[in-house]
Amino acid sequence: MRARISVIASYLPARTLTSDEVEQSVSGYRPPRGIVERMTGIRRRHVAAPGQQASDLAAEAALRILAPLAERGGPRGSAVRLGTSDGRLGSPDGRLGSDAPGGRLGSNAPGVGLGSAAPDVRLGSGAPEARHGVQTPGVRPGPQTLGGRPDSQTAGVRLGTQGPGVEAPGVQGPGVQGRGVQRRGVQGPGVQGRGEGGAGQSGQPEVRWADGVVRPVERGDIDLLIFASASQDMVEPATAHIVAAKLALTCPVFDVKNACNSLLNGIQIAEALILTGAHRRVLVCTGETPSRAIRWQVRDRAQFVDSFAGYTLSDSGAAVLVEADADRGIFYRGFSADSTAWAIGTLPGGGSAHPRDPDYSYFRGDGRRLKEAFELVGPDLFLDALKRTGMHWDDFAMVAVHQVALPYLDFLARSLDIPEDKLVVTLPEHGNCASATLPLQLSLGPWQAGDRVALLGLGGGISLGVMLAEM
Repeated sequence: MRARISVIASYLPARTLTSDEVEQSVSGYRPPRGIVERMTGIRRRHVAAPGQQASDLAAEAALRILAPLAERGGPRGSAVRLGTSDGRLGSPDGRLGSDAPGGRLGSNAPGVGLGSAAPDVRLGSGAPEARHGVQTPGVRPGPQTLGGRPDSQTAGVRLGTQGPGVEAPGVQGPGVQGRGVQRRGVQGPGVQGRGEGGAGQSGQPEVRWADGVVRPVERGDIDLLIFASASQDMVEPATAHIVAAKLALTCPVFDVKNACNSLLNGIQIAEALILTGAHRRVLVCTGETPSRAIRWQVRDRAQFVDSFAGYTLSDSGAAVLVEADADRGIFYRGFSADSTAWAIGTLPGGGSAHPRDPDYSYFRGDGRRLKEAFELVGPDLFLDALKRTGMHWDDFAMVAVHQVALPYLDFLARSLDIPEDKLVVTLPEHGNCASATLPLQLSLGPWQAGDRVALLGLGGGISLGVMLAEM
């Protein structure tokens, strides 16, 4: 008996912010033009709609794989509607990312934790501090902004591009000399030539059914829901309850949180419970709303650098169905951690350490120290997976890797000797989607039924994870 990943669905909010718009939205200090894209390779990221919560994003993804809900009478027979005052737990004033009084962008729900990093930024002089509470920056509405834009280069551009004044390991100047990993258009079943990590005609990545047959899942067939995310709607109750209510599920539920490795750990737990016989069909979902934790008003250059990782983050949702299978499924998993590095990247507000101070409601981190911490742990966890299974990267249809910045993805790919054509590069057009990154790559990747896939996770704290599966 194995536990098989049988369905994957992603949900990408239609609203986007380009890196240029992000820089223009920062006040109190004027960052050098183009620094965010030069440092990270990110052109745009997704932003949840006003009042849209983490549970909404998870529910939107899950609804894509569930059978239509039959009309039934009574309050227990109806799922809570998404995006409404009675079901969304949203903001009364309709501002982007308002989870706190005043409803302004940058306020975030208590206890949200993220695990992302960006390389160190070396910038110029700062500016006086601006007041807290920034208005919603410009966003581009509509699904037409998803995927490659007409003026973007969709092939031949390599990871690790950097500009003047930018330090990134293993990369040489503008134009990208050296090895690098190519951004490439992804072709495969259900992908239909979207371009580099792009979306289908509906503005959403297609739902991927591992056996190639569309079989919407009945709610009564799901016997456990795990909400596995760095984000959450609130401290109490578990966000899984809110997701289940919106989906009209009546099964047991609980939350799992481990920064950007949350969903990978959720699948790990689902597999273990299936192998023990406790459950047979587990829905693991995530909803990430890190845009609520971006600091838009900074005092000076130093605070901009401290807040830089937040400018890479993207809102998104994903749902993965894990079920018992006699033949195919997950055949290897490994996890490790170095918890001495927990303070390098944090979102400290909402817990017992800082329960109410709004200044702690923004993501902060040292990208260089976080990269060094991952380097100290080393690549052994990932390479041991190959040794113990007697496999090579060429044995996999794709290798999904958590992506926070293109220079670091290039560094990791070179360190592990992952072939370029095995990577699905989602970062430029979708940003750092936190724990939803790996399922997004599975949604877009060129695999078919029976193919092997590798999932490589990285999360703040710090944590590493690897999972090998036959689809």
